[in-house]
Amino acid sequence: MSKVRELLQEARELLKRAEKELTEAIQKNDTLEMRDAAEKAWNAIVQATNALILHYTGKVPTSHYERRKLLRELEKKNTTIEQLGLLDRYMARFRILHGETFYEGIIDIEQLEIEMKKVHKYIQDIEELLKTV
Repeated sequence: MSKVRELLQEARELLKRAEKELTEAIQKNDTLEMRDAAEKAWNAIVQATNALILHYTGKVPTSHYERRKLLRELEKKNTTIEQLGLLDRYMARFRILHGETFYEGIIDIEQLEIEMKKVHKYIQDIEELLKTV
């Protein structure tokens, strides 16, 4: 299995666990577990983004800054990536899942459920871009 496919598989697995944990945390009204679920969903975004960048550049980014910079460069070179707005979507998930929910402890269950769907779509869009991998 190629490293790109491994990263995409990891992204899907992280999202699957995040969705399951969020459902269970909501049932228990456990805000700490909701925060953990949000962080897993964020990590799914990171791994899918790493797969995309590895496919196009041959390297895996080592930081969030590098990931954002490389996404920006890819958007300049690839109109499909630009049209999909992957950098903006990456940053939106960063802010809500990683920043607000995980670190700041802001729990908005309706928004978290929406975010899970957006993470799913993000991964799906990257998989579609890389379907030949």
